[in-house]
Amino acid sequence: MYVYIHIYTYMEYIRHKYFGLMELFIAYYEEVWWGAGGRAVELLKELKTVGWRRSVRYLDEFLGRYWIIIRKFCCKMDTDGMDDFSDTLVITPLGSGQEVGRSCHYLTFKGKKILLDCGIHPGMSGVDALPFVDFVDCEELDLLLVTHFHLDHCGALPWLLEKTAFRGRCFMTHATKAIYRMSIGDYLKVSKYGGSSDNRMLYNEEDLEKSMEKIEVIDFHEQKEVNGIKFWCHVAGHVLGACMFMIEIAGVRILYTGDFSRLEDRHLCAAELPTVSPDVLICESTYGTQVHESRDEREKRFTSIVHEIVGRGGRCLIPAFALGRAQELLLILDEYWESHPELQDIPVYYASSLAKKCMAVYQTFVSGMNSRIQKQIALNNPFVFKHVSNLKSIDHFEDVGPCVVLASPGMLQNGLSRELFENWCTDSKNGCIIAGYCVEGTLAKHILSEPEEIVAMNGQKLAMRLQVAYISFSAHTDYTQTSDFIRALRPPHLVLVHGEMNEMNRLKAAIIRQYEDESDFHIEVYNPRNTESVELHFRGEKTAKVVGKMAMTPPGDGRVLSGVLIRRNFNYHLMHADDLSAYTELSNSILTQRESVFYSGTITLLLHNLQQVAGDVSCDEIDSKDTSDPTHTIKLFDERIHVLVYYSQHVAIIEWTSNPVSDMFADATLAAILHAQTNPVPDKNLAKWNVKPNETECLMKTLAELCGDQAVIRMTTNAIELSVDGKEAKIDLDTMHISCTDQLLHHLISSVCQKMMNSLLPVCTLTVAK
Repeated sequence: MYVYIHIYTYMEYIRHKYFGLMELFIAYYEEVWWGAGGRAVELLKELKTVGWRRSVRYLDEFLGRYWIIIRKFCCKMDTDGMDDFSDTLVITPLGSGQEVGRSCHYLTFKGKKILLDCGIHPGMSGVDALPFVDFVDCEELDLLLVTHFHLDHCGALPWLLEKTAFRGRCFMTHATKAIYRMSIGDYLKVSKYGGSSDNRMLYNEEDLEKSMEKIEVIDFHEQKEVNGIKFWCHVAGHVLGACMFMIEIAGVRILYTGDFSRLEDRHLCAAELPTVSPDVLICESTYGTQVHESRDEREKRFTSIVHEIVGRGGRCLIPAFALGRAQELLLILDEYWESHPELQDIPVYYASSLAKKCMAVYQTFVSGMNSRIQKQIALNNPFVFKHVSNLKSIDHFEDVGPCVVLASPGMLQNGLSRELFENWCTDSKNGCIIAGYCVEGTLAKHILSEPEEIVAMNGQKLAMRLQVAYISFSAHTDYTQTSDFIRALRPPHLVLVHGEMNEMNRLKAAIIRQYEDESDFHIEVYNPRNTESVELHFRGEKTAKVVGKMAMTPPGDGRVLSGVLIRRNFNYHLMHADDLSAYTELSNSILTQRESVFYSGTITLLLHNLQQVAGDVSCDEIDSKDTSDPTHTIKLFDERIHVLVYYSQHVAIIEWTSNPVSDMFADATLAAILHAQTNPVPDKNLAKWNVKPNETECLMKTLAELCGDQAVIRMTTNAIELSVDGKEAKIDLDTMHISCTDQLLHHLISSVCQKMMNSLLPVCTLTVAK
């Protein structure tokens, strides 16, 4: 009852907070609880009738995917408007969280959104096998990185690329892309062969071909960058082309191992140790605290059991996926048969329609294998087997005596391996060797418990009499390899994924115990469930590099830098606006603003009002017969502001280049024009500057003192002419207009004249015409 109350309470919270949205879900949940005794059967039926395509499995998982839809909706409502550049790194398993299968992990940091792998669950079918991608908005994803070609890591990729709104970029290694096409193609054929109906298929061959066009490739150790996300990959072992991805966002590094193995086998290298330590390690935990037996011991045990089964006249079935461990097992069997002539009359079959294609790929990418294979390939091709034959289908198989058959798929869910197992399981002479990891819910996992009978694909019950042996050739790290890997990298944060809950908990506890007594190193270990987020906070310093013109001047204490700050891919640069085109894709734009004002007064009145706010004002009269041309152009505030007067049209246009200072000057100019318009005064009543002889003499002496003995100052009719170091200036004593080409000298004279006017022209001495 607690689950129901919890759900109902939360739904009421949603209903009140979000204005009645999602009320339909409350009714569905009530029906599920009371009508189905805790199972979500009725909910599934109802939602299918209204078009929903997700299935709900257990109430203790918050009613599966529907609860995730609600959480996603509420999260979006609560986080609208939040900073896209948050310092919180959020890691959310959408699959393989406390389980093995459908690996898919969602990372978001600094506004960037990444998906790591996108696989299916081998123990489920249809939409149930998908990761919980409902939790994210696929359209917002920047990047999808796929580590290798196993179905539990890439099986949902065609669906994501073709059936969702995903618009990001997808990367994998060259070998992974080549084998991905074959692996998914084989999965589609096996699924149909196993009786899956079309409406249960997530995608078809056409979707697979389209997805190939969207997948990009990356070489080992090659660094790429997408929307500010830097990433590169390292060799992971496990299978051909498998890689670990190192991701860097704003200086924070995350290493995602995918499936990896630190033990070199017969044809693959061991996983590399990255040269830089990550801030966060997302690590597989498939085997928890288990320790693998040595390679020599397991190969010896494997060949002895095979020898024992065929020696008593039985058939030996080895379920294995078409690519990956199959090649390792074939190398072992071919070598063993070569050294035992007495077995060479007993056939060894590799039952896969992909056999020849697979071997062609392996021969193409021999550079990705270990030195042993590379040396051997110079002499002969190790993948051209002497004692192994290809078996395309069961129709070409003559079941007349002892034999060894390596058939796919590896977990006996359907396909040829399942059919052969059902044919042979009733005979005690026969045997089945499980050579890899088995996921919960699969037949391969079930027969390890030695049941008395199994249920065939047609529903018939079959007696289980054949011998079952488990020998792990699974290329996953054991506890020793995992702990050594963690100790070498020493990441402050460790997120465990891809492991059953119990194994993962044991590994977490063992790692915590391993480092609890170390005072110089502390590690935080997390093992989230599916859709459970891990939030890690990283607050780094932001530094800006000064470039361009601004970098030409050495920095000094207390020096204030003023420029344009550019942020691109988490890098900051400070530069002059003129350098934008050189360092960015941006270009400068000069915004010239114009404002039209009605003005019907005289030019003299206008100039008088402008002089009151700007001081030095120049006015040029334009002699033009074209009525579209202004009659006067007035310049003020060091020519920052131009006023175009259309006298006959009673319009004054203020024109200026927009910036904070010029905007202020434009406001003052506008105020002066409006004052002149609303307070008309006859020109004869305006205060005039009547320069007396003593005032002229005072002005000349002040200029001589400021400019020095080298200055030449002379008086002409109603004007003072000044020459300083070859620079000429003229002051009109009637209008106090200054003519000077040198800006510095012009400013100096203007300042002197303004001060003279303020001190020598008191209000009481103004000459006013009567």
